[in-house]
Amino acid sequence: EEKRNATMHIPRKPGQQIEVDWAGDPAHIIDPDTGEITEVWLFVGVLSYSQYTFVEGFLNEKEKNWITAHIHMFEYFGGVPIKITCDNLKTGVIKHPKEGEIVLNESYESLGQHYSVAIMPAQVRKPKQKASVEGTVGKIATAIIAKLRNERFSSLVELDVAVKKALEEFNNTPFQKRDGSRTEIFEKCEKETLRSLPETPYEICSWAYGYKVGLD
Repeated sequence: EEKRNATMHIPRKPGQQIEVDWAGDPAHIIDPDTGEITEVWLFVGVLSYSQYTFVEGFLNEKEKNWITAHIHMFEYFGGVPIKITCDNLKTGVIKHPKEGEIVLNESYESLGQHYSVAIMPAQVRKPKQKASVEGTVGKIATAIIAKLRNERFSSLVELDVAVKKALEEFNNTPFQKRDGSRTEIFEKCEKETLRSLPETPYEICSWAYGYKVGLD
């Protein structure tokens, strides 16, 4: 008997989910004195309902930048959803067994507790569980990275200004198969459904073990 993979559209509710990932292709900055090229990795966060998107560039994909990106993303959206869906990247997820408890690293788990948001990694080899960000990452690569490819940037700050401008244009561009734009749907339907930010943003901490406190 022939088996077929059926795909069912899952309706999203406003304020329910943000999907996060690193874009596959980096942007670049060039040292004006030496000509040295430095790769800049783009963090992408997208609200599943409105598809309203946040993008920020970092010099690496390490844990501190992963956490910082989330803090800035929540500030950009002006609120927090019920859950975050992420990939099983090592900067956030320690263990994701087929059965049993998902183990996040301490900083990422602490971030979730601070913002009262559930962090749910997509099941291994099931990218359809975070289809919005998978699709948006590709669109971001076209709309932002390719758009800036012919421009030269000498610093991360300079690149960041250009990324924010391109991001605003991306969010304001009307959908082809849906009424309105990402910005319009976010403002009208989703923004008010997000939960309020805590009074203070999450503070990144370094965890250290095995030290003894002196008697003094």
